[in-house]
Amino acid sequence: MITQSPSQPETDLETAQQITNTFHHLKEQLSHVIVGLNQEIEQIFITLLCNGHCILEGAPGLAKTKLISSLASLLDLSFRRVQFTPDLMPGDLTGSEILQHDNETGERFFRFQPGPLFGNLVLADEINRTPPKTQSALLEAMEERQITIGQTTHPLPQPFFVLATQNPIEHEGTYPLPEAQLDRFMLKIILSYPNQRDESLIIERASANTPVNLQPILPGDQLASMQQLIRKVPISQTCIDYAAAIVRRSRPGTSEIPDDLGDKIAWGAGPRAGIFLASAAKARAILYGRPHVTTEDIRHLAAPILRHRIGLSFNAESDGITPEDIINRLL
Repeated sequence: MITQSPSQPETDLETAQQITNTFHHLKEQLSHVIVGLNQEIEQIFITLLCNGHCILEGAPGLAKTKLISSLASLLDLSFRRVQFTPDLMPGDLTGSEILQHDNETGERFFRFQPGPLFGNLVLADEINRTPPKTQSALLEAMEERQITIGQTTHPLPQPFFVLATQNPIEHEGTYPLPEAQLDRFMLKIILSYPNQRDESLIIERASANTPVNLQPILPGDQLASMQQLIRKVPISQTCIDYAAAIVRRSRPGTSEIPDDLGDKIAWGAGPRAGIFLASAAKARAILYGRPHVTTEDIRHLAAPILRHRIGLSFNAESDGITPEDIINRLL
């Protein structure tokens, strides 16, 4: 069972039930503005419960921005959207010191003007359209939840999440994220085209243009207690070893990698992938009302956690092999 404090034996169970109820309510409310994408919504909510960040990759018009902004409204989080462009500078994200003049004393002084990173949920729209110098400005914010300007460190609001989007179709004028920064993202979520039924419903709703007013269903500050509960969810040694085995099998030059993948993988996943697998599996277990992790939870989340942490070799790319093909073989 979930670890409980003797002084408050019901607290953890109540929080677990609140997480499950919030998840179902969240999907119900989002269904008024988003058609389909149930699995993607689940994965984003898991990321938030684990205090992580994620990338959404999909063709234009698949409601990536709408999904993230709607989620911020429902969770009562301050929302900041940054459109990444080739001329975006690091200071445009983090903020900067501005020289100001005191009319009474005549003194001049520097005052910090916060940038758009100072929000609870930051949408980094088309993150691969800005140069590496600006992309790297996100690293400290994502890992340390703080920004350093000059000699001063400014803590970011809590909770703090970065949800980035990428367009996989256009490559001209883009700057692929370096592996070190990709590894900071807990999940990479792929949005595919809707099926025929969903697409007809999308067109019908857009034609009707019926306004939808989303009301918060959960105060943003309650996410902290939910995140604390996720860390308490027990995970067996069998599941830990299973997660570690999947990650270790992805590393070329080791004895664990399958023989037929030795020339297909250029580099494999690091230890952070195993940590994220265990953490995300805990969150998924609670979402489905279970007090413990199963290997099915780990298998279900292996693709979004590993797909951006496995580098394909030239042989794999020339053979048309995808990261999903590699992950299925590892499992």
